[in-house]
Amino acid sequence: MGARLNPFASPVAGKALKHFIAAGKVIEDSPLPAATQELVKLRASQINGCGFCTDMHSKDAAAAGETSVRLNLVAAWREATVFTDAERAALELAEEGTRIADAAGGVPDEVWQNAAKHYDEEQLMALVSLIALINSFNRMNVMLTMPAGDYRPGQFA
Repeated sequence: MGARLNPFASPVAGKALKHFIAAGKVIEDSPLPAATQELVKLRASQINGCGFCTDMHSKDAAAAGETSVRLNLVAAWREATVFTDAERAALELAEEGTRIADAAGGVPDEVWQNAAKHYDEEQLMALVSLIALINSFNRMNVMLTMPAGDYRPGQFA
């Protein structure tokens, strides 16, 4: 299966993605822990059915030292004992932010308050920005049917 369009050959996509990537760099350099960032990107990508991003973020996380046990349990984080309370709060916020249309009124206050117990304002802003950004990438890749499986860690760095 191939992509419907090649975003790497499109001047419009190139210009738009330049800004997406710049936003990603800001978040990457934020005080939000790198491991949390990868877990959140992976979970949102799983929910959105984005094989391209699931492939990318699982491989990037593994290359950065994340364990296969934790990566394999991201989809079942509620029952898994391998995540910290802070990571669990970030994963919960990522799920609620990704499924925002499913909840009238958006992210529940208790989910937000739980995340705020573990992250300061800058980290929370980075987390919210990351959730919004990965959802944008996921939606683009799903609409284009970007194929998954061939990504190499750091390929787009």
